[in-house]
Amino acid sequence: MQIRHLKTIISQTDVLNRITAIAWSANNQKIAIVGVDRVIQLYDETGERKDRFATKPADPKTGTKYTIVSMAFSPDSTKLAIAQSDCVVFVYKLGLDWGEKKSICNKLIQTSDITCLTWPKEQHNAVVFGMQDGKVRVGHLKTNKAATLYQTESCVISCASSPDGNAIITGHLDGAINRFFFDDGVTGASQGKFTVHSCPPYALAWGEQVVAAGNDKIVRFYDLE
Repeated sequence: MQIRHLKTIISQTDVLNRITAIAWSANNQKIAIVGVDRVIQLYDETGERKDRFATKPADPKTGTKYTIVSMAFSPDSTKLAIAQSDCVVFVYKLGLDWGEKKSICNKLIQTSDITCLTWPKEQHNAVVFGMQDGKVRVGHLKTNKAATLYQTESCVISCASSPDGNAIITGHLDGAINRFFFDDGVTGASQGKFTVHSCPPYALAWGEQVVAAGNDKIVRFYDLE
């Protein structure tokens, strides 16, 4: 594998502004980046900034006492789901073209801190997010309500969708990686333990294999079977 630096999108500053989340749209035309300032920066596929907007707290009374923990574009690349540390997921309608009016179309308030989020490509009206209390939940955008997919005893720290969009994996603080298959109309939904990683898997990806990495500084690849 060879990785080549193309350009710097955001230059360093003299003040702390850690990048907390990055998302790339399914059509490969938009990149969303956010730091501790909670302002979403939108770039095109060449790395040129095209737009920006400030996020909102779950409760206006709390002010800016929150951070953005995860983001994911919708399968059609017209919406952006944003998970926040103040126990809420917002879904913003961005549109396909630059300059379209942005609006909040969903607000999913939860009772525990949200830690990660993914938007499977076959679940057009459902976002999946993990929580500090060990629950993995799905937000149904048509009803603006959330339901629990499965409950674990360990904090969810990462998640990813399968390439076909019909399943997800979640990483947990105890090292477990769980897998969930959505109901395909034939076999029904199912969930089980996929593997146990060598350390808490803070980073997960699912392609031809499942890739996991954590604080032991080792990237591991797992076969799907």
